[in-house]
Amino acid sequence: MTTTAPPTGGPVRTDRPAGRRRRPLTLRKRESRAGLALVTPTVLVVVAVVAVPILWTVLLAFQRVRLATLRKKGLFGELTMANFDRVFHTPGLWDTLWTTLVYSVCSTVGSIVVGLVAALVVRQPFRGRTFVRGAMLLPYVAPVVAATFVWRVMLDPQLGIVNNWGTRLLGWDSPVPFLSDSSTALWTVIAFESWRYFPFAFLFLLARLQAVPGELEEAARVDGATPTQRFRHIILPQLMPVIALLGLLRFIMTFNKFDDIYLLTGGGAGTEVVSIRVYQFLTARLDVGAASAQAVVLAVVLVVAVVAYLRWFGTRRAEA
Repeated sequence: MTTTAPPTGGPVRTDRPAGRRRRPLTLRKRESRAGLALVTPTVLVVVAVVAVPILWTVLLAFQRVRLATLRKKGLFGELTMANFDRVFHTPGLWDTLWTTLVYSVCSTVGSIVVGLVAALVVRQPFRGRTFVRGAMLLPYVAPVVAATFVWRVMLDPQLGIVNNWGTRLLGWDSPVPFLSDSSTALWTVIAFESWRYFPFAFLFLLARLQAVPGELEEAARVDGATPTQRFRHIILPQLMPVIALLGLLRFIMTFNKFDDIYLLTGGGAGTEVVSIRVYQFLTARLDVGAASAQAVVLAVVLVVAVVAYLRWFGTRRAEA
């Protein structure tokens, strides 16, 4: 019987791996993958809840879509500029934009001023300060429906306590229709907005006030500075970055506000803002395309205002 000898070209290696071994991940790569895994759910939610509706609204703004035909329309229909032409040629657009701007600016300033005063009041320790701090948050945490109902009852010309006290104690000739007169309705809504959202500014400003070094005020007090001078030259410069941030946030929130004004006045008596105008295009006219175009116009105006604000504030910070 004949046997075959193994090849003699060299030793046979038996320790060669079956496949290519993967290099271990570095610590930086592992941290990057972990961060990506944590951020991905949030990104998906933002895309689904924010990005997709915004893109759909922009597409609807360039299509002729009624509420009855919305389900039959595809994502990409016949594009047209007719909706924007209808929006810009409908009477009252510029008056509505001006009302929105006045309402947003005055409400923002009012809420910050009231919040600053409240923060200064409870800054120093006194008996019951914890209770007062908690009570100041009530307007912000109360349901908007309940808050507007209370204000409507208080300001009612026939049953309201404000007109009752005004005619009995302040010598008013007749009750004042705060929410139905064009000369008072807008300012009443601004007062409500300032009252309802001053706790938002109060929390930010109080936190920053507590971080102001006490040595600065003590040194100014020793040098003979008055309380007004200490506030103007020490406290206020420390609060300006927070006030600027609050101004931006509150302006954006107020510019898009709908529920407060709608529940108080329904947009009547000179209080129609752009958000209510969008709602009326959608509900009264059932015109989804025109409502979307109006919403796009609102977004563009807001973006322009915010960019101008940021450029101005950035220039001021650079000069400082």
